[in-house]
Amino acid sequence: MFVFGWRTAILALVSVQVLLLAAALLRTPRNRSANRILAGLLIVLIGMITPYTMGFAGFYDAFPWLTFAPFAAPLAIGPLVLAYARAWAGEPLRPGLALHLTPAAVHLAYGLVCFSLPPDAKQAWANGTDGALIAPLVSTLSPLSLAVYTWAAFRTLRRYQTQLGEVVTDEARYAGLWLQRALVALLPIVVAWAAYQAWELTSGGLDYFQRLHLYLAMAALALYLAIEGRRHADLRRPSFGAPPARNPGPARDWRAQAAEWTARIDAAARWRDPDLTLADLAARLGTNTHYLSRALNEGLDMNFARFINGRRAQAVADALAAGSDSPLLDLALDAGFNSKASFNRAYRATFGESPSAARRRHASNPESLDPHAVLRRAES
Repeated sequence: MFVFGWRTAILALVSVQVLLLAAALLRTPRNRSANRILAGLLIVLIGMITPYTMGFAGFYDAFPWLTFAPFAAPLAIGPLVLAYARAWAGEPLRPGLALHLTPAAVHLAYGLVCFSLPPDAKQAWANGTDGALIAPLVSTLSPLSLAVYTWAAFRTLRRYQTQLGEVVTDEARYAGLWLQRALVALLPIVVAWAAYQAWELTSGGLDYFQRLHLYLAMAALALYLAIEGRRHADLRRPSFGAPPARNPGPARDWRAQAAEWTARIDAAARWRDPDLTLADLAARLGTNTHYLSRALNEGLDMNFARFINGRRAQAVADALAAGSDSPLLDLALDAGFNSKASFNRAYRATFGESPSAARRRHASNPESLDPHAVLRRAES
C-alpha cells in the first residue's frame, strides 16, 4: 500500500525542482565544465534522498525487488564538491581527479550486481554480508570522505578569493560567496551524518523516520545549490592567466612605469568601465597582465582592485566636493561601481569614512575634506 504523506511530498517536490534546474545547467553554454559538474552533483544528491522518498511512500514494502536499487552514490558527493570548487575557481580539471570517483564507481557497480540477484539470494545477501559488513563500511566512509573533500574545496575557494583583487574590481561579484555558504552548511550535515552512523552502529539500526532530518537537510542543500548555481551559471569568470617566462633583461623601474600608466588611465578615465578587468586594461595599455600587475603592486603597493576602486572613489569624492546633489548611487554607478555595497566598501577603504558621512561633512563644511590629499596619502 502506498502512503503519499507530507514527507514524501516534500522530498519529491524538491527532487523535481532540483532535477529541472540540473537539466537547465546542462544546457547553459557558458562555463560548461563547471555547470556539468554541478548538474552531476545535484543528480547525486537527489539520488541520495530518492530511497527515502520511495521508502516513506511504501515502495520498498510493495516492491521488495527494489532492494539494492543503485540510487545512492554517497562516495561521489565529496569528489564532485571539490571538482566544482576547482572549476568555479578556474583551475584546470586534473586527469587524476576522475580517480577520486573510483570508490563511488565500485560501489555503484556492486549495487548493480546485487540488484540483479534473484529475489531470495538478494534478500539473504542484504541480511547477511552486506548488512553486517559492506553497508556499515560505506556508511562510515561516506561522511569522512565528504569532510575531507569539503575542506579541500573550501581551501580551493579561499585561494581563489585571495587572488581576485589582482584581476577584477568587484571581488564580491566573483567570489562565489554562495558556494562558500554551501560548503559551510555541509559541516553540520557531515557531523549529523557521522552521528547518525555512530548511533546506528551502537543501537543496532535506524529506520527511515529516524534519519528524516538528515535527508531533509540534504534536500535543502541540494535545492540551494541548484538555485544559486543556476543563477550564477552565466557569470563570466575572471582569467588569471599565466606569468610569462622569466627574462634576464635589464631591471625595470616599476614606480616610473606605474606613474606613466596611471597618467594614461586617468586621462582616458578607464576606471569608469564597470566591467573592467586586469586583462582588459593591460590590452588597452599595450602590455600584459603580468607587467601591469607588477607595476601596480611594486610601483604603487596596491593591487588592481584597490587601484581602480580608488580612482572611482576619487571621482565620487570630487563630485561631492563640487556640491553635487545627485544620489550617491547615481554617482557611484557613473564612476564605474557595479553595486552600492562595493561602492561603500571602496569609499571607506580609500577615505576612511562612508560616502554618506562625506556628504554630510561637505554640507556642514566644504573645506573639511581634500579628497585628492586623502587619496595621495592612501597611495603613499
